[in-house]
Amino acid sequence: MGIDLGPRSSFNGAPIPSRWASISPFRWVSIRPSCFWTKLSYGFQTLLHPKPFPSPKRKQTPQGKRVGKALKVLELIAPKSIVNTTNQSHLRLVQDILRAGSKQHYCDDFSGSNLEVRIPYVVDGILRPYSRKYLIPTRNLRRECLGVDADVLSHALSLCGSTRNLIGGIQYHCLAIGTGFVDNVYVGSSLISLYGKCAELENAYRVFEEMPVRNVVSWTAIISGFAQEWQVDVCLELFHRMRNSMSEPNEFTFTSLLSACTGSGALGHGRTAHCLTIQMGFDSYVHIANALISMYCKCGVAQEALYIFEKMDGKDIVSWNSMIAGYAQHGLSVQAIDLFEKMRKQSVKPDAITFLGVLSSCRHAGIVKEGLLYFNSMVDYGVQPELDHYSCVVDLLGRAGLLEEAQDFIEKMPIYPNAVIWGSLLSSSRLHGSVWIGIQAAEKRLVLEPGCPATLVLLANLYASVGYWNQAARVRKLMKDRGLKTSPGYSWIEVKDSVYQFRAEDMSNTRMTTIRGILNILIDHMKASGDEPELLEELDDTKFDWVC
Repeated sequence: MGIDLGPRSSFNGAPIPSRWASISPFRWVSIRPSCFWTKLSYGFQTLLHPKPFPSPKRKQTPQGKRVGKALKVLELIAPKSIVNTTNQSHLRLVQDILRAGSKQHYCDDFSGSNLEVRIPYVVDGILRPYSRKYLIPTRNLRRECLGVDADVLSHALSLCGSTRNLIGGIQYHCLAIGTGFVDNVYVGSSLISLYGKCAELENAYRVFEEMPVRNVVSWTAIISGFAQEWQVDVCLELFHRMRNSMSEPNEFTFTSLLSACTGSGALGHGRTAHCLTIQMGFDSYVHIANALISMYCKCGVAQEALYIFEKMDGKDIVSWNSMIAGYAQHGLSVQAIDLFEKMRKQSVKPDAITFLGVLSSCRHAGIVKEGLLYFNSMVDYGVQPELDHYSCVVDLLGRAGLLEEAQDFIEKMPIYPNAVIWGSLLSSSRLHGSVWIGIQAAEKRLVLEPGCPATLVLLANLYASVGYWNQAARVRKLMKDRGLKTSPGYSWIEVKDSVYQFRAEDMSNTRMTTIRGILNILIDHMKASGDEPELLEELDDTKFDWVC
């Protein structure tokens, strides 16, 4: 049973126009090897109407030199023609990606029914200039042009995926089509991984469905792709399809499945995956246990995570870090610090991630003195503080109301503070009503991120909190003039093994009136018990709305 990915999930594309039939896949993607999305249409026009080489006496532009070099390479290629249905499908996939990425022109005039794929034996280094490992000088082209094989393509695609280089991956995809290795199971798996890491899940799934043969690597790659987007239902469906296909999952398959449950907070699905790891004997793997710890902590059941942690044999640094971070997420600062001390007594050397979890615990609990002591002790373990650690200390001081100390700490940092650090000081300034420190922090952050709507919103709210309505309205007007909007936040909740997603300011629910009524009742109960809800001012050009 397939997965519904929308109207484009089918692998049947429109036929390619007859005038493109004789164009080599190499020529399709190598005319502009360094072009980006807005220039892709120019590459297509160059393919359809190639210009002759300029005279040696004429001055060539950098674009002309690149095109000329690509055309010279084409002169060295000895193409071989073949017609293959799979190749047609993959070429259409590539065309879809390029058309979707081109923001100025679209090639929609497809006609014809026959596609002749010319297979050039080309050097993969020409198509992947950033991968020095496979770069072959042009002078060796004739001698090395037969060196492309499935292993080289698979590794090159993996490199593109690891660097999120979609354009380079598309180029290698075309080379795989041209050389006939696109049907290779490892090349196909690398393609799936590439498109998944580049957030092209639909195309990853199209490649997966087109594969004539699949192995555990293929299934794991597609599950991992959907896990990155936390689509746990799709991951579970793919997992069951995998088992029905007689392909046995490995530890990496379960790691991907558990990461999907972790990201979406799907506790029920996570427990199902946990049972499967026990059933198939993978629960004893250290990295599986680490993934389970992270999953249970993220899903709100730190006690079950602790049970797995204590039963583990051969804990590594990731195990300790996962448990400490889990305690920090739940605000269990005492337990996190106790576990850190236990870790030190067992002579397990902490790393940068360990201290990040400890400092995060201290800032949530407001333990300023201990937090500073842990921060200063990092160098004793050979760990150099990074921006994330400095950010934790700034937040620690800011939450405690020590804003001047936080500002002084930032000014004395040996590394240049980033926007996150200034944003933390800005948030603390607003929380404690320190207008001028907040304004300074906002200005510093806007230097690093001029178009950050969150900074402008915080600055406007900071002005509004002390009654500076004109300044607040000015900031809001600036956002409106620039067309800046804050990205809505999302949250998930699991009810009866189903995960529901909610978006901030989403008014589409038909029972919104009832929801607002219940919210008001909860606020009344809070006030009756002595707790005051924090009110944030949301400003527009005409009025002020007070929301929780």
